[in-house]
Amino acid sequence: MIRHFGALIPSTNTTVEIEYNRLLPETLQVHTARLGKGGDTPFLPSLDADLEYQSTLLGGSKVEAVCLTQTSASLFDDDYDANANRLMAAGTRAPSLTSAEAVGRAVQALGARRIALVSPYSQTVIERAKRYCELRHDLDVVAMEGFGATDSYAIGALSADNATDAFTRIDSPDIEALVVPGGNFPTMKFIAGWEDQFQKPIITTNQAALWGVLSLMNVDDRLSGLGRLLEQMPKF
Repeated sequence: MIRHFGALIPSTNTTVEIEYNRLLPETLQVHTARLGKGGDTPFLPSLDADLEYQSTLLGGSKVEAVCLTQTSASLFDDDYDANANRLMAAGTRAPSLTSAEAVGRAVQALGARRIALVSPYSQTVIERAKRYCELRHDLDVVAMEGFGATDSYAIGALSADNATDAFTRIDSPDIEALVVPGGNFPTMKFIAGWEDQFQKPIITTNQAALWGVLSLMNVDDRLSGLGRLLEQMPKF
């Protein structure tokens, strides 16, 4: 039986659909919808009106869960996750979460607390990510490095080497997990290799979002080759 879930993504995202459609087993199907944002400033949250409308349309495909795969959206307003979940759940009539929530809960589920953030974001946005992780999920961000991407398109053009080099520079024995927020950063097929190289969990936006929706759907099938989060499927 095929299980269906929804992913709400920014209109500029060119990675989520590729990663999920290429890497998921035939028993899982993602249905996506795109969102606009208010203003030209990069990384702003998507429009509430779009979130509400597109969630309603996704509900027509009877998705079992839905995720807003736009981690940066949650970093600007302490109430954003709650508001986004309210709109998504009302539209789809299914359980929901944001990818930022999924990342934080994934770190906790793997038994880690002291983390390093490696992200495509600018210094300003990665500082917001640090605050979010510490305030909302009681994590201890002991190191961080951003790539200074100016917009989503620049993030999509990054390679795995950007993350590998950053991990090498900032990793230390006291770091329990390496966290890579950014839904347009292609990461999923590299996670297992990074974990072998650095011998600790790697949590990325699209990986954590997938773990989150599968958990909401009560799917506990292990997905090999995509990192220990999806191989172990710890409790959400």
